Amino acid sequence: MLVMIYVDDRMRPVASMKLDRFLQDESEGLAAGDAVWLTIADLTDLGAKAVVNHRFWGLLYHDDISRPLRRGDSVQGYVKRVREDGRLDLSLLPPGAARIDVVGEKILAELARHDGFLALGDKSPAETIKARLGVSKNAFKQAIGRLYKQRRIVIEDDGIRLRADAE
Repeated sequence: MLVMIYVDDRMRPVASMKLDRFLQDESEGLAAGDAVWLTIADLTDLGAKAVVNHRFWGLLYHDDISRPLRRGDSVQGYVKRVREDGRLDLSLLPPGAARIDVVGEKILAELARHDGFLALGDKSPAETIKARLGVSKNAFKQAIGRLYKQRRIVIEDDGIRLRADAE
C-alpha cells in the first residue's frame, strides 16, 4: 500500500492513500534524459504508473520495462520524454549511448553464463530477446553492433559468440 505522509495543520503526522492530492500530472524542472527515482504505484494495461521523485506522476510503458516490477518497488529510472501536456514518459534504461552500454554489459554477462555462446541474433523474435535479456530487439541489435565493432563478439548464423581473445 502506498501512502503519502505529511504534517497536518495541527502539526500531527498523517498518512493518506489519496496520492493524487499530493502529486502533479505536469512535471516541472525535468527534461528528457534526466535520472529520476521511481516508485511503482500501479500496473496498468499500458505499463506501470510511477511516482517520480516523490512529486509527479509518470508512465513506464510495457516496452520500456526491462524486468518484473511490483507495486511499491523503488527503482532508478530516466525521463524518456516530456510530452506537450507536461506528463512524463519513463524508461528504466539510460538514454543514448549509455543505454547501449548497459545492454551490452547484459549481453556479455549472459554470454559468460552460457559458455560464451548465445543463440540470439538479428533474426531472433523480439519476444525471445525480451524474455531472455529484458530489452527490446532494437536495443539488442544496437548493443551487439557496438560489441562487434569493439571486436568483443563474433556474429554467427545461429547466434553470437564471445571472441576467444576478448576479455
